[in-house]
Amino acid sequence: MRKRSRKVALAIVGAASFAALAGCREDQVDAQAFPDLQSCKAASNNSGLFSVQECETAFADAQQLNVETAPRYDSKATCEQEHGEGNCESEAQAMGNEGGGMGSIFLPLMAGYLIGNMMGGRTGMAAAQPLYKTANGKFTNAAGTAAYSSNSGKAKLNSSLFKKPQTTLGKAPMTKATLSSRGGFGSTGGSSYRSSLGG
Repeated sequence: MRKRSRKVALAIVGAASFAALAGCREDQVDAQAFPDLQSCKAASNNSGLFSVQECETAFADAQQLNVETAPRYDSKATCEQEHGEGNCESEAQAMGNEGGGMGSIFLPLMAGYLIGNMMGGRTGMAAAQPLYKTANGKFTNAAGTAAYSSNSGKAKLNSSLFKKPQTTLGKAPMTKATLSSRGGFGSTGGSSYRSSLGG
């Protein structure tokens, strides 16, 4: 996968999660979002929350999930309608096949990743998830079931948000018509979890 450099706003406010139910606290994990691998590595040196190795493993996992489970669209215009101008690439590019041509399926660019740690300290990573920018400037997961105010910061999140989404490889890509009928990406998936990630 080719490297991209991107300017990302790191300042965030708040740490409230709005959909966490009081009865599900035992199902929550400590989570942290990073706009890129370098940010995670820098944080590991300062906070000790994640080791450099955990940052690298989680990033590789998120990249793999991106290829397997990212939302797929029938055109770049349809993708950019949901994720913003300049935030989409062809499926061939996402899979690292630079010479594969433009293709007819488009995915949102990975705009960061989320790492979840089990509560109670270093008991191992729960999982990693890729993050994607949305047209309104927020961030979402591959399934479109969560919205975050930023791609950088910490929060306690429901562990179910780290379950691997269904694969989208080989499935029919979303079209303007299917998006319109469901109210946009993630709308039929419940998209009910919203959180601010705090620093």
